[in-house]
Amino acid sequence: MKKRTTSDYQISAWSGGTTTQLAIWPEHAVYAHRDFLWRVSSATVELETSDFTHLPDYDRLIATLEGGIVLTHNGGAPITLRPFEVHAFSGADATHSVGRCRDFNLMLRRDRVRGSMETLVLTDAPVRLGADAAGEQFLVYCVSGECAAAEANAGTSVAGQPSVPAVSDGMILQPGESLLCSAPARLTLTGNARLMVCHMQTVQE
Repeated sequence: MKKRTTSDYQISAWSGGTTTQLAIWPEHAVYAHRDFLWRVSSATVELETSDFTHLPDYDRLIATLEGGIVLTHNGGAPITLRPFEVHAFSGADATHSVGRCRDFNLMLRRDRVRGSMETLVLTDAPVRLGADAAGEQFLVYCVSGECAAAEANAGTSVAGQPSVPAVSDGMILQPGESLLCSAPARLTLTGNARLMVCHMQTVQE
């Protein structure tokens, strides 16, 4: 697993604000070249009305972290997006936005990568995430609070008892920090935090 902090992110301008690239795959891909399989980013929408970048080869998932926006795709019915609600749409759509916010995005190369995005609220119980298949990855982003993340292996079992994962020394995620894990990987999360979790699975040719 690879921890990323604000000093590792790339920040760029778009027509409606700024975008912070949290991770891109392959790691040396360039967003402007459209040669990436997936990309996770967080953007500020600073204009009351704006148009999303046209990305015809990608599927997109978006959620707002602060504020709410109203989206229309191809001039259709308005969709109100409230904080931490995940909305999926095609990057080929002509997408218009009304409202100011800070959002969170996952872009997936169509027919090459499958993926999902969800909000995870940690309280007292540990949460376990895993990636087992070839080409499978997940990214954990800390929005607020504090999260302890530790790698876990298969562990050992005692007669009549379930297998107990053996946990390695972990690391702490603070707001704005993220963790990228690639298969084979198993992660145990503890703490009190709100997280965004992205799962990516490259389609094997």
